[in-house]
Amino acid sequence: MKILEANNGALTNFEVLDFLRAKGASKDPTRVLAKVAQSEYKVYDYLIDTAARDQTRESINEFLESVKSHDLAKAEILNIINIRPTNIVEIFPIIECCDTRFSDEELTEIVELVKRTLPPPPEDANGAEPTKSNGEEGGEQMETS
Repeated sequence: MKILEANNGALTNFEVLDFLRAKGASKDPTRVLAKVAQSEYKVYDYLIDTAARDQTRESINEFLESVKSHDLAKAEILNIINIRPTNIVEIFPIIECCDTRFSDEELTEIVELVKRTLPPPPEDANGAEPTKSNGEEGGEQMETS
C-alpha cells in the first residue's frame, strides 16, 4: 500500500467503517480469511453499534450542506456527525463556547438538522440505544423523597 497524502485530515466514523468493510471486515465471520488486523476488527465491532452503521455518504453530504449556514469548525462538524447529538444538552460539549456563539434557537436548529439528515443510532436487543447507560453502570441509585 502506498500513502498518497499523509495526514490529509480527520475521518468520520462512517468513513472508517466504510474502509473496514472494503477491507473485508464484514464479510469474514471467522476473522481469519480477510486481511484485517485484530485491532481493526475491534474498531469494526465498536463502530457497527454506532450511528455510523446506518449513515450514508448522501446523508453526511446533506448534513454538511445544511449546516454551512452555521459558523461551526471542522472538528465540531466531525464530532456532531460521529456523536449525533439529539438534544441541546448533548451538543454543548461538542461546540466550543456554545452558549456565547449560538442562541438556543440556533442550537435547536442544529439539533433538528442532525435529526432530519443523519440516521439514528441502532437500538440494542432491549430496545435502548447502545450509547445510553439505562442506569446499569453498577452504581447506586439515589433515593428521592
